[in-house]
Amino acid sequence: MNDLHVMSMSESPAALPALLVGQDGRPVTVLSQWPARRDELHRLSIPLAYGRWPAIPRVTGCTLLHLATVRTLGDARLWTCRVTADGAHAFLMRLFAPAGAGPFPVVLHGDGCWQYASDTVIAELLHRSYAFAQFNRVEVAPDMPGPGQPVAALAAWAWAYHRAVDAVLQFDLVDATRIAVVGHSRGGKAALLAGATDARIALTSANNSGAGGAGCWRWRGPGAESLANITQSFPYWFGPDLAAWAAREHALPFDQHFLKALVAPRALLTTEALDDHWANPLGTWHTHQAAREVYTWLGAPQQLAIRYRPGGHAHAPADWTALLDFADHVFHGAPRPTGLDVPPLGVAA
Repeated sequence: MNDLHVMSMSESPAALPALLVGQDGRPVTVLSQWPARRDELHRLSIPLAYGRWPAIPRVTGCTLLHLATVRTLGDARLWTCRVTADGAHAFLMRLFAPAGAGPFPVVLHGDGCWQYASDTVIAELLHRSYAFAQFNRVEVAPDMPGPGQPVAALAAWAWAYHRAVDAVLQFDLVDATRIAVVGHSRGGKAALLAGATDARIALTSANNSGAGGAGCWRWRGPGAESLANITQSFPYWFGPDLAAWAAREHALPFDQHFLKALVAPRALLTTEALDDHWANPLGTWHTHQAAREVYTWLGAPQQLAIRYRPGGHAHAPADWTALLDFADHVFHGAPRPTGLDVPPLGVAA
């Protein structure tokens, strides 16, 4: 039997920093206070966790390299484009769109380096009348340490999602109000960071994103990755000062519920695997619960969701289905999918 289902949760997790209390100690009670408090959440978390942000380009270019019709995908159109930032190459992007004029909601996926989106996944996206754009985030920043790396990898990858938003908005067939981003594992961390820092993204989905993503620094289930683990193995993903907080996470001025609150009130879905202990599915429940306070206070509780499935660390077909079902709810008004917001057994709802 899965240990995650039967473990005792008699001990309470360390208290997470309050989302609706300002740095001055005063409670945030009216909506007019939210922009200032949101700025505080950003200031307390993003620079420390992810370091310096890449420069925002004056112009993002999107140059068509090739246009094709994909018969095996129902005559979908496929654009291959070069995305540039102020004239410099950023990455190649492939944009699939269903037959028809649109405008279509679009799902942006930065894990082109791993090919998590199979032809079956893309076919289902198109069948549901979604456009799908995919790029390789490691074109922007390699997934390896480099001497004098000026920008941490996660910030660079999130920046790449933002440039992908710039690029798809240059297509009339894309609905600018219905843009979703998704990523898995380290790509899920990047997608969550992108959604927290770009209000044009209407739906953010992070799959098995764990430490530095949707997981909790202060509260970890058995076998979960710690701040010390991840900053020792991948120091170049994060800001240079984060590693100093290893073994004293309880004193951090933020936790990952800050990142989720920065997405609010826009839609946020985290998808988790029960056997993926390293990605801390239990801790992710705690950040979900904490962020729910802000979503509820902002009048958007239905915009926040979490979905657990059996199995291990993968971007599984069930995760894609969960995203599309939730996107249908958010973008098309379909009924909210069942099975959301159900905690692992032994965890209080």
